Formats: sequence, structure tokens, C-alpha cells
Amino acid sequence: MPTLLPPQTEFKSSDLSRASAEVFAAASDHPVTVTRRDGESLVLMTDSHDQARRKLLELAAQLIAAATDSNGTLAERMTKLFPWMLALTEEDRNTCAQQILDAARASFSTEQPHLAIAELTSWRETATAIAAGLHSTEVEWFVEMPAVERPRLSRPST
Repeated sequence: MPTLLPPQTEFKSSDLSRASAEVFAAASDHPVTVTRRDGESLVLMTDSHDQARRKLLELAAQLIAAATDSNGTLAERMTKLFPWMLALTEEDRNTCAQQILDAARASFSTEQPHLAIAELTSWRETATAIAAGLHSTEVEWFVEMPAVERPRLSRPST
């Protein structure tokens, strides 16, 4: 059974000129450290990974502000920071607050910013849909799955 090698996370600065494709490919998947003999190591990552880290730090600052405020419940304190939560029911605001907090803790402990960002985005989009009145739309569920023809690929005409 073949074993998978862990992804390479560290490169020498000389690798940037000798094997730049390998360094950039690794940095496209995850942040990599570029070590230098004459200075401090550098971290190379994609812009999207950097933005995700920034969003997570911004969320952390907001959650710390909510957690350290002593007025009201966690959901009430978070509603001050995230006014879109007012579109949710009181029960959903409590659930939302706890799930965002749990996802943030998971993000910090696993260094996976997308967990907290996805949870926050999901709740915000839910609140937006409710505010738009989409919660009162009747949903028609299929009892049996309808038969659907397989799509045909059309070839571009020349």
C-alpha cells in the first residue's frame, strides 16, 4: 500500500530560483516557509489564504469583544456586533451565536479559517433570506424523483 508523504512546507531561498514551480505549487495549496541564511524566514501563501486569515482575525476580535462584555446573553451581545442576527428568531440567535463561537474555536485550534468563515457566512445568508421573506415560501418536496434525460454535449460549429 503506497504511503502519502506529507506536503513540503519548507524550502530554501535558493529553491525559489532552482525549483520555483515546485515552491509555487506548494504555496498554492498551503503556506510555505522560505528559509534564508542571512535573515529571518519568510512565509509564502496565496492571497486568498491571507484574506481568510485576516477575516478569521477580524472575527476573533469581534468574538472577544462579545465574550468580554458583561451585558446580556452571548446571543444578545453578538447581535450588537452582527445586527443581521435580528432577522432570526430568539432561539435561532442563541443557536447561531453558539455555532459561530464553536466554529471559531475549531478554526483556531486546527488553523483552518474556512470553518468559522463558512459558519458566519451561512448564518448571515440565512438571516438575509429570512429578512427577504423567503422563509414563508411554501416548499414543494418531490415524493418520487422525476426522470431526467442525460444532457447531450453539443459540439461547437466551425
